[in-house]
Amino acid sequence: MDKVDIIIAGAGVIGLATARELARRGAEVLILEPEPAFGTGTSSRNSEVIHAGIYYPPGSLKARLCVEGRQRLYDYAARYGIPHRRCGKLIVATSDEQVSALHDIRARAEAAGVHDLRLLDAGAAQEMEPQLACKAALLSPSTGIVDSHALMLSLLGQAEQAGALLSLGSRVTGVAVTGEGFEVTTEDTATGETFTMGARQVVNAAGLHASVLAARINGLAPEHVPQTLYARGNYYGLPGRPAFSHLIYPVPEPGGLGVHLTLDLAGGMRFGPDVEWIEQVDYSVNGARRAHFETEIRKYWPALPREALAPTYCGIRPKISGPGEPAADFRIDGPARHGIAGLVNLFGIESPGLTASLAIAEEVAGMLRPA
Repeated sequence: MDKVDIIIAGAGVIGLATARELARRGAEVLILEPEPAFGTGTSSRNSEVIHAGIYYPPGSLKARLCVEGRQRLYDYAARYGIPHRRCGKLIVATSDEQVSALHDIRARAEAAGVHDLRLLDAGAAQEMEPQLACKAALLSPSTGIVDSHALMLSLLGQAEQAGALLSLGSRVTGVAVTGEGFEVTTEDTATGETFTMGARQVVNAAGLHASVLAARINGLAPEHVPQTLYARGNYYGLPGRPAFSHLIYPVPEPGGLGVHLTLDLAGGMRFGPDVEWIEQVDYSVNGARRAHFETEIRKYWPALPREALAPTYCGIRPKISGPGEPAADFRIDGPARHGIAGLVNLFGIESPGLTASLAIAEEVAGMLRPA
């Protein structure tokens, strides 16, 4: 039976960043991905925002890894020519009642290590963005956007340069814990052929399917496998020249950050995501949400042209907390949690996973035995 040092299940941005980190440390790494291309799930179906780390509870993994990962991502993008822009973001209060929420957001952000937020009155915000309607706003100069596909392509290229291999169309169907590590069984998604190989260590970076994969690990107790829930986020686009130069975010809503306006690197405007709980993975954009989007957007952009929004794409958040529950933190479960040497499971890696990807990779590497 063939053996490698480390098998990583999942070739999204987390799997690729982790493969790069481990391969550069000298490990022999194999990445297994069931889809015919890398990064086709959550990693490429998002707003491509580089988050500052504003919203997350102080002391949480999300807060720490976002703040650490944000600067690493900017540095990485600059060093390796990944298209990106530090355009900044305005979080807007559109009612008097929401103004106090901005103060709360700022206080939480500072406690989490984000110290560059500026509170603006309506006049100052509208001087920056003349078409903006608000009572007050928070300016986050550290927020930006990045080309997620170019980032993943670069991470894969560096991982492969360091010796890592990517096997597409390879679904992990079983993992058995052995005295020497793990035996990982895979299925070729095109032919149905199965193959088993050995690994000294395993990283479960399967994103939306991380809980399903964890349940297939023979030897992992069920209490260490949280249920992954699916929260779909629809996106709508608006052609033409952008009306704003900053990202525009409303005060957060339960389950997400509200219908916000983001910019893409080609100069277009896109809106979303909303929060729509679904039972199974389904990337169909819900075209019936347009009226809801228009209502939410006009709270901060009254001049939005009528019936101009067009559905574009959607993403799905791998949630491990449900509707009405407090947002769960990242779960990066190493041997200290579940007791299995050489195994790391990643659960609930939703936003700010893209921003935190390089920091998450280092966190995972620190839980594994050196090559």
